[in-house]
Amino acid sequence: MFILLPGKEKTYKKIAGLRCFVIICVHLSDNHLTHFMKFTFQSYILLLLLLFSSFPAVAQINTDRVMNIGRNALYFEDYILSMQYFNQVIKVKPYMAEPYFYRGVAKLSLDDFKGAEEDCTLCIERNPFIVNAYQVRGIARQNLGDYQGAIDDYTEGLRYAPEDRTFLNNKAIAEVQLKKYDEAEKSFDKLIALHPNYYNGYMSRAQFYLEKGDTIKAMADMDKAIEIDKYISGAYAQRAIIKVLHDADYESALADMNEALRLDPKEVSYYFNRARIKYHQDDLQGAMDDYDYILRLDPSNTMTYYNRGLLRMQVGERNKAISDFSEVIKAEPDNYFAIYNRALLYDMIGSYSKAVADFNVVLEQYPDFALGFFARSEAKRKMGDMKGGEKDFMLAMELEKKTQYEPFDENAADAGTAQRSGQAADERSESDKNINKFNQILVADAHAEYKPEYENKIRGRVQDQNVQVSIQPMYVLTYYERPDAVRQNIYYVKELEELNDTRVFSKKLLLTNSEAALLSDQVNHHFSSINDYSRLIEINPANPLAYFGRAVDFMLVQDFASSLDDLNRAIMTSRNFTMAYFLRAVVRAKQIEYEISAESMQQNDFGPGRRKDPADFSLPRISSLGNENLKMEYEMVLRDYEKVIEDAPRFIYAYYNRGNLRCSQQDYRGAIADYTKAIELRPDFGDAYYNRGLVYLKQGNTAQGTSDLSKAGELGVVAAYNLLKRMSD
Repeated sequence: MFILLPGKEKTYKKIAGLRCFVIICVHLSDNHLTHFMKFTFQSYILLLLLLFSSFPAVAQINTDRVMNIGRNALYFEDYILSMQYFNQVIKVKPYMAEPYFYRGVAKLSLDDFKGAEEDCTLCIERNPFIVNAYQVRGIARQNLGDYQGAIDDYTEGLRYAPEDRTFLNNKAIAEVQLKKYDEAEKSFDKLIALHPNYYNGYMSRAQFYLEKGDTIKAMADMDKAIEIDKYISGAYAQRAIIKVLHDADYESALADMNEALRLDPKEVSYYFNRARIKYHQDDLQGAMDDYDYILRLDPSNTMTYYNRGLLRMQVGERNKAISDFSEVIKAEPDNYFAIYNRALLYDMIGSYSKAVADFNVVLEQYPDFALGFFARSEAKRKMGDMKGGEKDFMLAMELEKKTQYEPFDENAADAGTAQRSGQAADERSESDKNINKFNQILVADAHAEYKPEYENKIRGRVQDQNVQVSIQPMYVLTYYERPDAVRQNIYYVKELEELNDTRVFSKKLLLTNSEAALLSDQVNHHFSSINDYSRLIEINPANPLAYFGRAVDFMLVQDFASSLDDLNRAIMTSRNFTMAYFLRAVVRAKQIEYEISAESMQQNDFGPGRRKDPADFSLPRISSLGNENLKMEYEMVLRDYEKVIEDAPRFIYAYYNRGNLRCSQQDYRGAIADYTKAIELRPDFGDAYYNRGLVYLKQGNTAQGTSDLSKAGELGVVAAYNLLKRMSD
């Protein structure tokens, strides 16, 4: 589709990706439109891993093991780490196709489009029947502007998978980019015919109809997308835009934008777009409130500072407006619109020398700007420079004479231009450099992009994308965690503090359920650390802390088998090593997670068109998988948590993690008991309330479930409010 795009940075780049009110169509810049493909492809990473897991063994056991670790790293979005493993395989066996493919996936995920294209080419040269290599290379080529090459790749992929909706959708978009509208329409029609419940197809085709100027058909497709899945916030936001473009129906557009925010209350761009709607309804205070909220969420959003500055200027808050324009100028020193508006404000408050200084900057850039010379003339007169003021006045008069033209209705002309571009007459697109529009509110260009509504909510894994509601993840031991605007305080754990107090580890160990992927230098550090611990173990094979430290490193580099070996040795050396039991449970659970997802993917269609009830949430079902080895693994994890609880009965994260495990075993009563115990020990444990609430809902206990979700939201689990709102429909 066209409309859910993770955008590139541009002039007004602080709006968090969804910066324009104008819905994007094929006027999208070549580079931006195709960037969407990365998101689409990431949702298929796990499926690709599974496809290759069935390949016959072509390498020695060592190579197979390194490949497996690399796939684990790729699955958990440790892209830089995964590439290091695939590099090892390629170095030893450069004739293998698969490591080039997987490395291409990692490079695509890191926006290295040229590298992804090259790796997929190397893969296809070695094995032209790896269908998804054409998918990855096509996406990379689109991002590189090679649209015909992308079409060729998608066409080749469709030879092997003629009904694949991702190939069809991407091919249609590439055809639009090349303005092959007839071919694009056929591709969209085929996509919809084969996949009538694929909402992305309707959203993409809606953009195509907008490009053709058919807002009625575009609206119909957006309505259909919402009918298929009424929980897509981006669909409401974009339908609001279509309503504005179609008949300037701001009231109905506002209702849709409010619904988008109801579903996704932390999406900055929705507030920005709603502010524009309110502005056109003359609700200046409402628009101001939305701009204020955006800047609380994103204090560096220059586009919002600019528009708020104009609003403040309009309502007479001159000093505050100067502050806003100064923020814009600080971020963008060559923003002459902000400089000119600040000059006018300085003149209004009597700071004439500052006003003249700003006017000088603008007039040097725009020497034919008659209005600017008039304004500077007045400022110079007020500060006593009568001669300079007279000179500017005469120059302004001369400029006006030079630009005389046949009178015409300027407002009507502006309105006509705006209607063609989907922009109101009193607005200026961000690329418009006409200084005469200095007092018009700023909107992003018509080719600006929407970011995916799932961004920051998935980890690149298929099952996460389609399970719209899921329990909060388990807590793990690590050195790194993702930054989070709402971070719960970690409850004191005596055993962890004692472990950190040993100073054996190079960094402080953390308990978190927001793990962060390793950066390049961190990857190298942990490989080096493994070697260091190995030397310590050689010196003293009975040191459990050395085994434990190396186990943490192995886990972080996704080598779970080696991590478990070390944890087993640590526990054999020190039978009461509580945190070793906890970490062993965590590592085993990670292994199970991948295996469960793999088997589920083989048995189910996780396509985005699949609808789910908002109160439904998915849990791995061991019994349905029929895997005795997996059941045994679960039992071993359970025993480790039981040992931790026996040794440390106030260790709340053991109860919480065991609750998650029991959810996986469909032992809902046991899960509720564990979450309840964790809450008793820590009454502000938001994640435990959230998960217990979901389990209550699963059991049909709506009253208790909604109560727990409400409490979780109060404690900072934002997903709880989203779910409560959806349940109220």
